[in-house]
Amino acid sequence: MRISINEMVFYGYHGVYDEERKLGQRFIVTVHLFTDPALDAGISKLDDTIDYTKVYADIKEIMETHQFHLLESCANTIADKLLRDYPLIERLSVCIKKPAVAIQGSLDAVEVEVQRNRS
Repeated sequence: MRISINEMVFYGYHGVYDEERKLGQRFIVTVHLFTDPALDAGISKLDDTIDYTKVYADIKEIMETHQFHLLESCANTIADKLLRDYPLIERLSVCIKKPAVAIQGSLDAVEVEVQRNRS
């Protein structure tokens, strides 16, 4: 099964430049969580699956209380936390978008994606 939590918006103080870490900005996070397909048919209560409200709270805590110079470090921290705290996750992807980028040019956002397997 795939559980996706899409386009979570957080305000954080991440970036290479002092201004980014001082003023902060919006970040958009999407996670895809994959479970063991053999267990999917037996899901009948919340304890049988991943509580995405808790996943959201964990990601919010990382995004809003930590400070990272690189989005890659932030995405890896989220992936580590989710794999450590949610044993039903077999693999995952964590995508972080940064809409406001210090690049001279026209672009929608910069995006980093980390993919991990439990094994």
